[in-house]
Amino acid sequence: MIFLTPFGFVGFLLSLLGLRRPMSVYIYWIGIIWALSLIKISGCKATVKGRENIPRGGGACFVSNHGSIFDIALLLAYAGRPFGFVAKRELLFVPFLNMWIYMLGGLFINRSNPREAMKTIHSGIARIKKGHAMIIFPEGHRSRGQDLLPFHPGSFKLATQSGAVIVPVALKGTREVFEKNYRVNPGPVGITFCKPVPTADLPPEERKQVLADRIYNVIKEELMQG
Repeated sequence: MIFLTPFGFVGFLLSLLGLRRPMSVYIYWIGIIWALSLIKISGCKATVKGRENIPRGGGACFVSNHGSIFDIALLLAYAGRPFGFVAKRELLFVPFLNMWIYMLGGLFINRSNPREAMKTIHSGIARIKKGHAMIIFPEGHRSRGQDLLPFHPGSFKLATQSGAVIVPVALKGTREVFEKNYRVNPGPVGITFCKPVPTADLPPEERKQVLADRIYNVIKEELMQG
């Protein structure tokens, strides 16, 4: 991150001058370089499955389990398209990291203020309707080895209110890389993109808990396959 920050800073300044669209592509490729480099430097061997399930265009939501900060590296490296995500507002005040989150399409959410939080969600919905992709971590926070935590139905608003296709994503082995003892531990990691789930025609009664349970079971089944 330190090595690539000067390149990111140039992109950040140019985006502020009205060149955010071309700069977003530029930053996306820097992000891929960072992610692939991090995976290689960590000594981890990544197994990737189901990339044919990733929509190449149109609005989409990747819905993933979240066991480690290493998850972002895997997603950046192999999602195959730019994406944004919702980050907690506290990260807005972390130097350099806040710039990268912004440039990668991240949105900062103030969970203590429901009105501001809804504005952030609506910004994400508008972005998806324009054909962009977003990532959702419906567990709410990193599981830290507690297996797959229950999904919050409200986190699916980005997908259901934009009518986006959901791509369930199962991440394996990422906690052991760093989160287990906060030291880098080389090992196998895996990312599986499961079959897309359309949401545009879902009846209202299936857009919350029913949908959350359905995606939860898809990811849980994939994780149990080892």
